[in-house]
Amino acid sequence: MSESREFCPRCGDPIPERGDPLPGEPRDRDESLCDACYFDDFDLVDAPDRIEVRVCSQCGAIHRGNRWVDVGARDYTDVAVDEVTEALGVHVEADDVTWGVEPEQVDQNTIRMHCLFSGTVRGTFLEEEVIVPVMISRQTCQRCGRIAGGYYSSIVQIRATDRTPTPEEEERAVEIAESYIADREEKGDRNAFISDIGETADGTNIKVSTNQMGGGIAKRVVRELGGHVKEYPTLVTEDGDGNEVYRVTYAVRLPKFTPGDVIDPDDDAGPVLVRSVQGNLKGTRLATGDQYEARFEEGETPDARKLGTAEDASETTVVAVEDDHAVQVLDPETYESKTVPRPDFFDPDAETVPVLKSRAGLHVLPEDVSETD
Repeated sequence: MSESREFCPRCGDPIPERGDPLPGEPRDRDESLCDACYFDDFDLVDAPDRIEVRVCSQCGAIHRGNRWVDVGARDYTDVAVDEVTEALGVHVEADDVTWGVEPEQVDQNTIRMHCLFSGTVRGTFLEEEVIVPVMISRQTCQRCGRIAGGYYSSIVQIRATDRTPTPEEEERAVEIAESYIADREEKGDRNAFISDIGETADGTNIKVSTNQMGGGIAKRVVRELGGHVKEYPTLVTEDGDGNEVYRVTYAVRLPKFTPGDVIDPDDDAGPVLVRSVQGNLKGTRLATGDQYEARFEEGETPDARKLGTAEDASETTVVAVEDDHAVQVLDPETYESKTVPRPDFFDPDAETVPVLKSRAGLHVLPEDVSETD
């Protein structure tokens, strides 16, 4: 490379010819320095003296910018590598840059990051190593703080019409709530959580983080278990902008009857084994085997009295099949032979059948009685 007529203003050595800048292009002040003086002040890598990573000690989230972010990590080495990578800067004049990071775990809260960089500047190959300590600061994120403090914005009350919910209904309602919140968490919603699940004499209370999620849980419960939901808002405070803040109670009322109940509708057509209470109540007539569905205006609670449940049924002996409409069975209490209606679901070859004895008489139940929805 030929030498120019320019000299380094720092050491006085001649500067190699590098070509004149384009018209209107300012000359970089570093261009006037020789290579030796240029590299005296040159840093290939710009790195901070240390980096602090704020970590939630409860859920493992890390604080980035002005918010907490779930990373699902308990080992924060990868997090430290990401943070250091984000903080490092390589000189714009460097070409063909390669780099690598080697973490060193000093103690539980300190990771020393050894960062090795190489690149080409002014045709000269350079290598530089920097060491950046990463300090893990364990704190409590806003979400975990709220959970620990019992914070909630809505209550989902699981109740039932003219009865208390069954243990199975309460258990399923809680599963639905937890599944709903898990779906929201999986989508990255850090406002999604259940702060408390409490049992009362009337049913279960589920305290939820937001009103929107409380309403979503209530709708899912009703969609699967039947019934209806009513909202009862209560003014609790005002936010910083003067807007009213309400806490909403979602009162879920499950249907009066449940699958497996045997009821006697007020239509003189005989008892019904309840199969479903989603939408209108549906079931099977025990006298005929015909399908039953409550009228639209009755919904899931027709005018009927409860005679018992499928769990109350007893297995008894078939004495004789009289004709297409009648069959003789033994009364499970008195052991007398009784003639009862023969429904379509009755198997004429069966030696025993489940029967339910109630104030309305003796009723043959389907063999698949345990498979009610």
